[in-house]
Amino acid sequence: MAASREQLAVALDTRAFGMANARRATAPRRAAAPADPEPPHAPLARTLDGAVIPRLVLAGRVDRARHEAAPKGADDRAGTLAELVLARDADAARHFVDQLHERGESFERLYLDVVAPAARRLGDLWTDDRCHFTDVTLAMSRLHHVLHLLGHVFYAEGPQPELPRRALLLPAPGEQHSFGLAMVAEFFRRAGWDVWASATLERADLLRLVGRERFDLVGLSTGCDARLDVLPALVHAVRHRSRNPDLGVFVGGPAFLDHPELATAVGADATALDGRQAVAQAEELLAMRGT
Repeated sequence: MAASREQLAVALDTRAFGMANARRATAPRRAAAPADPEPPHAPLARTLDGAVIPRLVLAGRVDRARHEAAPKGADDRAGTLAELVLARDADAARHFVDQLHERGESFERLYLDVVAPAARRLGDLWTDDRCHFTDVTLAMSRLHHVLHLLGHVFYAEGPQPELPRRALLLPAPGEQHSFGLAMVAEFFRRAGWDVWASATLERADLLRLVGRERFDLVGLSTGCDARLDVLPALVHAVRHRSRNPDLGVFVGGPAFLDHPELATAVGADATALDGRQAVAQAEELLAMRGT
């Protein structure tokens, strides 16, 4: 699988390079303005300052965070939570998380260390054919319910700016998995962002939305490697139709966790390991762009 993703990254980079050349070749020529010629290196400097350097900085954050997030010991609380939602007991699952919080665990750490790994555990059970798809789907629904019940407590503790930034978070068209994105949305809300979240939108509806409403960030998630090849054109179209010329675009999903370099390959600004890092990187990106 790793080799195929590396090949995909090369292919996506090649496609993006070709699209850029095609745009330059077909762009209408404008009459030169009677002004002093800018230094030959000026366009390159602008590109480095506005796009390349911010993406390199954010990519470095992902690499360091992956190292810091490496497992540091046995912790089967996520397994216990997964078992509770599989046992069709959402109330017991909520009580279990509440007990951990009462023992001193912050909700942030519970989200990152217990709830998110429990969702991955459920996915592994289905992938390994140890649970029926229906059982896993229902368990994920119960886990989503627990997340919803805890959400208002989680993000009420965050700052409430007078003019919050706005984020649109949604699965890529055709995707069905949304739990991870729901967790990311909780972290953005907790940081004071105005979050627009959708279970799914068709491509045309997404483009109409970003053309009608102004967003500071669009986050797209995909859980299927087969859909990675449609992301470059989608990201390009979202930027082109956006009311915000400085729009930030983040991508997420299993493929990007293993190979964060794919984010740049599909034309996005960055990816993140979890919701906490996504917020930090989004705010850093907008600060670097002066928005």
